[in-house]
Order: sequence, then structure tokens, then C-alpha cells
Amino acid sequence: MASLLKPGEITVVLGAVWGDEGKGKLSDILCGEADICARCQGGNNAGHTIVVGDVKYDFHMLPSGLINPDCVALVGAGVVVHLPSFFEEKEKLEAKGLDTTGRLFVSDRAHLVFDFHQKIDGLKEIELGRGSIGTTGKGIGPTYSSKASRSGLRIHHLYNFDDFAARFRTMVNNKFKRYGTFDYDVEAELARYQALAEKLKPYVIDSVTYLYNARQQGKKILVEGANALMLDLDFGTYPYVTSSNTTVGGVCTGLGVPPQSITHSIGVVKAYTTRVGGGPFPTEQLNEIGEHFQTVGHEYGVTTGRKRRCGWLDLVVVRYSNMINGYTTLNITKLDILDTLATIKVAVGYRLNGERLASFPADLSTLEHVEVEYVDLPGWQQDISKCRNWNELPENAQKYIEFIEKEVGVPVDYIGVGAARDEMVRKPVN
Repeated sequence: MASLLKPGEITVVLGAVWGDEGKGKLSDILCGEADICARCQGGNNAGHTIVVGDVKYDFHMLPSGLINPDCVALVGAGVVVHLPSFFEEKEKLEAKGLDTTGRLFVSDRAHLVFDFHQKIDGLKEIELGRGSIGTTGKGIGPTYSSKASRSGLRIHHLYNFDDFAARFRTMVNNKFKRYGTFDYDVEAELARYQALAEKLKPYVIDSVTYLYNARQQGKKILVEGANALMLDLDFGTYPYVTSSNTTVGGVCTGLGVPPQSITHSIGVVKAYTTRVGGGPFPTEQLNEIGEHFQTVGHEYGVTTGRKRRCGWLDLVVVRYSNMINGYTTLNITKLDILDTLATIKVAVGYRLNGERLASFPADLSTLEHVEVEYVDLPGWQQDISKCRNWNELPENAQKYIEFIEKEVGVPVDYIGVGAARDEMVRKPVN
């Protein structure tokens, strides 16, 4: 089948629901032919697990394209970077055999996450009380807050260290005024960052010029989204969201690339729905079905280890996601987790006081009162983990995929039938 990656063009892999859909696996497959794999937003609050043979790689901040020895990995300007975690993740991957020499770079415009941001993350959760959002505690939100208030520090600031130190002390003092004096050794942190600045120097580039030149040279570029559409700061279930733009628009703003350079946008959708943390979840199943998804699907967060909430596939969410991101194709993951179910429910609409809603509502109080409209589909009740071609899938599994395509109006290209890299079915796209 034809490649999704074209010379001089950008292909984007995005989470279409609440995250944890398995974006890393598809990114890993596509990076086999990519010259560059880039992250555009988020930080080490994300988590991708990729299984190659008997080796499992966990990615949090670094692009999973690093698994391909010929692929350059770029951490873009829209990513917020905790430098100790950057190097810790790099070293863990290298310990598993990955050589990152000369092919890992970070934008000089990326904002820095400091340990005090992580402390503030916890303080803000306490402050919110019953309205807490279930943050990962990685300091991502407070860093984006510093960025938005124009008081943040970027990577390039490290290389005028006297100015950096003055700005840093001002930042911390302002946080002490806001939250009270918490335990934090400012001078020790500055000494650590002075050493980290030297260690980081070989990785720092002007990413805007780098990507522009790469496109001019006909390089194949893959962008690996973090989090997912329903966690987007503007279009997700606010305030139960992350602090960045997880949409295709976030690719443009996070990397500094023009919209017309993005030629393929792949939405990754789990065959059922999960989410981590607080917030509304209309199709959540607090019963044996939810327990089945959680147990059989190993639904625990890569970054936090938290149990994921589980429920039926929600096509109201996926249609809404497509309105915003304009997917050219979909990747349905973890279809094999449905193997033993006799009947599979799929959400196709929400009703409020008997009236069908046009789309996913902005108001969470509305969402709390919707009645979910389901369609029942027959299961296939057989193991599909050995399937590698579309025609090998059971008829009812094919019908499940075709139902999704019809409801969303987007073709399905890839279908995940297991955790390993090769456990993927490619569906012919007309």
C-alpha cells in the first residue's frame, strides 16, 4: 500500500479522544520511513509505550522516532521541558540499546519546567479541592501559566546565565508571594541548571529554520501528538484538560510550520474509550464491562501508573474530534480487547430531555445529564491477535470497523490487534 509519508510534507498522528489511544505504536511504525519525528506540545506528562520484540520502551517527553536509528527526533518549541527528566529518559532509552548520538534535538524556544513548577502543581490541586482535575503533578500547567503570563524562561535563556539567574530568582520570589514560602533551594537549583546548560548545548537548535530547511530538502516529517483532542485547552472538557493545544492547530503553533505543509492527519482511536483523572465520561462503565477493559486491556497510565476509567466507544466524541482536526484516516487500536464480548455497544448520540444534541456540548453540566444513545453490534468472539490482513479479520470485526467509518465519515487505515509492533492490520483505503 502507498506510504502516508511524502517528501517535504508533514504527517501528523493525533489522539482523537482522551489520550492513551496507542499513538506511540503507530508513530513507531511510520518512523520506519520518516527522516524526522517531532513533538509539538505537552511535556513529560504524556506516555507512549512501544514494544519491539521482547523490549518495552517507555517514552514521556522524547519522540518515539528514536527507535528508528535513521530518524532524527525533535522536541519542538511548544513542548515544555524539564531538563532532569529529559536526560533521565534519554539515559533509560540508551540503556535499552538506543543510540541517540547526533539525532536528538530540542528547540531553543521551548520553555523550561522547574521543580518549583511541580511543587506548585500539587499546591494548585489542593487549592482546587473537590474541583481538582487529576493532574500528573509534572509541573506542566504551572509552566504554561508562566509562559502565558510572559514570565517564563526558555532554553535560550540558559546561555546568558547571569540574566537567567536574575529572572529565575524573580520567578521563584513571585511564587513565594502567591503560594507562601515552600521548601525550595533556589541557589542549589541554579547551580544544577548551570551544569545542565552545558550538558544540553549540543542538543539545542533553531527548530523553525531546521524544519523549514528539512521541508525544502524533501525530508519526510512525522509529528507525534501528545495527550488528545478531548484534553485540548480550548476544545476539550475544560477545566479537566491539559494546558496545551493538542489539536492539529497545536502542530502549527508548537513547531512553527504552515498549515499547508500538513498533508495527512491520522486520528488514533481506541476500540473502546478510556480516560485518566477527573472529568465527565458519558460512556464510562462502572461494572464488569469496565473491569474487563481495564484488566484485559492493561489500562494503567504509563506516566502515573493510575488506573484508567473505561467505557464503550463514543463516536459522538470521535465525530466532534474530526470536526476540529479533519482526519484523513483513522487508526483503531486494541481491537483485540473486544474479542470475547458477545455484544458490543457503541455510542452514536446524546439526548437531553428527549432532544438529540447536535454535537459534543461545551457545558459540563449539560454533559452530566445527557442520556447516551447506543447501537448494539454483534461481537466476533474469537482471537484476532494473529490477523495481519483485513481479509483475515472475522466478519463481525470488519463490520465494527466499517460502522465506525460510516458514522465518522473517515476511512480506517490501521487496526491494532495487539501490543507488539507487528500486531497491526492495514486496511485497504479506497
